[in-house]
Amino acid sequence: MSSSKTSWLLGTLLISILCFVSWKHSIIDSEDEEAKQRQKQAREELQEKHSEKAFSYQESVLRPRQESSMRKKEERFYRMTGETWKLTDGEQLGEGESLGQSAQEDVDGTPNQEAVRRRKLPESATRLHPKPEVPPQKRVVVLPEEPAEDAEGVVRVALRCPSGRTIHRRFLKSDSSSVLLDWLLKTGYHPALYTLCTTYPRQPLVIGKDISMGDAGILTHTVLNVEGKDPSTT
Repeated sequence: MSSSKTSWLLGTLLISILCFVSWKHSIIDSEDEEAKQRQKQAREELQEKHSEKAFSYQESVLRPRQESSMRKKEERFYRMTGETWKLTDGEQLGEGESLGQSAQEDVDGTPNQEAVRRRKLPESATRLHPKPEVPPQKRVVVLPEEPAEDAEGVVRVALRCPSGRTIHRRFLKSDSSSVLLDWLLKTGYHPALYTLCTTYPRQPLVIGKDISMGDAGILTHTVLNVEGKDPSTT
């Protein structure tokens, strides 16, 4: 009788200890999960702040420098070709003429005819030129429908823009790699001024209508950098 009572007490004590240990572990696991969530949130906030600083630096410092450099290159080019008049705003035809002259023009003939007589322009300069042809309509950029994440042959492409932001989109490996240029254009970066480069090794991505995503080397999730083209090579 005494031994059975002792066994019952030991069993009760053991169960109590196991319950306490299990309860303690659950509290520790909960605290660890909360700490991980706080660390993740802090990292995301820090990354967002860095992105905002990079974008602000790009807009306030780098972009004005690039625009100033482009203007200087244009000025040097026009001076070298002797077309410095393109750097001025010019003057309107007949600017500075008096109202009396305008009234006399209405009596003697049309303003253009009077201007021709005063400036003695050649006849070829006064001929009516045919109306210029209507330029063709701009091509409407239409991207292929974005496949589902679990679709067969789907790849995810990320573009790192000069502004600091990163955009993502899904494509199929069988899609033509030229859709990347259409995507670049819709993003706001014209392919004539910008190109796509791989991150490592850093080199321009080979793109063409007859080259698929897979043939271009995009077989898995890929990050591409949007970089400005060298003006000397365009």
